[in-house]
Amino acid sequence: MNKNKIKQDGIVYSTSSTFNPKNEEGEIERETLLPEKQNLRVFIEKNHRGGKIVTLVKGFIGKENDLELLGKELKVKCGTGGSVKNGEILIQGDVRNKTLEYLIKKGYKAK
Repeated sequence: MNKNKIKQDGIVYSTSSTFNPKNEEGEIERETLLPEKQNLRVFIEKNHRGGKIVTLVKGFIGKENDLELLGKELKVKCGTGGSVKNGEILIQGDVRNKTLEYLIKKGYKAK
């Protein structure tokens, strides 16, 4: 289970016609925390990637859409490709410094 999601068990019935606490995976997404309250970790990794280096950003707490938006901003800022998978932002290449500068400039607590 992803840290960004809360398991919703035990609800048997609701009278609201619009009530749908579960997403397609059966879990509720948490609201996105403010950048000042996020603790992000930026590091590089090359295991299981055919020897290629990627910059990883872990620790984002919030909605998947907000994570994808941040990932897109980082890819544009660094001028590289990348993706968002399993609650992590993957950016191609060793761009830790640019990533860290951008996150701090946006108000995130990043190490």
